[in-house]
Amino acid sequence: MAVALDRIRVGSAPDSWGVWFPDDPQQVPWQRFLDEVAEAGYSWIELGPYGYLPTDPARLTDEVRSRGLQVSAGTIFCGLHRGPSEWDATWEQVSRVAALTQAMGAAHLVVIPSFWRDDKTAEILEPPELTTEQWGHLTRGMERLGREVKETYGLDIVVHPHADTHIDTEEHVERFLDSTDARLVNLCLDTGHYAYCGGDSVKLIETYGERIGYLHLKQVDPEILADVVKNQIPFGPAVQRGVMCEPPAGVPELGPVLTAAQKLGVDLFAIVEQDMYPCEPDKPLPIAVRTRKFLRSCGA
Repeated sequence: MAVALDRIRVGSAPDSWGVWFPDDPQQVPWQRFLDEVAEAGYSWIELGPYGYLPTDPARLTDEVRSRGLQVSAGTIFCGLHRGPSEWDATWEQVSRVAALTQAMGAAHLVVIPSFWRDDKTAEILEPPELTTEQWGHLTRGMERLGREVKETYGLDIVVHPHADTHIDTEEHVERFLDSTDARLVNLCLDTGHYAYCGGDSVKLIETYGERIGYLHLKQVDPEILADVVKNQIPFGPAVQRGVMCEPPAGVPELGPVLTAAQKLGVDLFAIVEQDMYPCEPDKPLPIAVRTRKFLRSCGA
């Protein structure tokens, strides 16, 4: 019998419905996402790209509550490794997203580093390795962001290691954690992205447990991933090839990840994110239903 994962709060996100942008003709309407995520048996959601869901807090509260849903987090992207000149543009974005996140009663802001290569064209935008100076900008910038988001909005930032960003591999993630203050910055561990970049989620949870503030649950298809790595395929086209697959078909095994997270003895969100942009509108719901059933079988 599966261990009861009573510290794990499971949810899903617009990402699992093929939503990557605020507005895109290839994406399902936001009303359908909300209807279907509730139908699939989830009670927690993320906001997704700012502007996809209604940004008026009163309206969004009505829409979410009427479906028995609650919001766990908002998301922003930033390039703080480029130095203090990035701060104003970053804060402008953060202030919009954080204000809505706070108004929805959520407590987390997921922070994704900017991509070093274009998600669609594969154009190399920056070197994939940061200089020592850029690492300093990144870590100090994230600490400042964590401090100011907490003081202004009462939210905790959780930094999301992500494929094709400068915080991706085990080496980079550990360097980032070792260089930042746990009181200001913690991690959103995305099991799929970490496996995509060669990391071991269970090992990370067991080694840096006090820094794990939030989870994204997803899996990668090992065969497709091997081809992606071999041919240096960027993340966007890799997703179109199906590199992020439906659990439990891929890696890492989510049962051991959830068990390791439960052992931390803290309440954690575990938000399902199965990247599949673009996708047919009828594809997400059956996958979401099966994934929710699978996670229940793991005890979540």
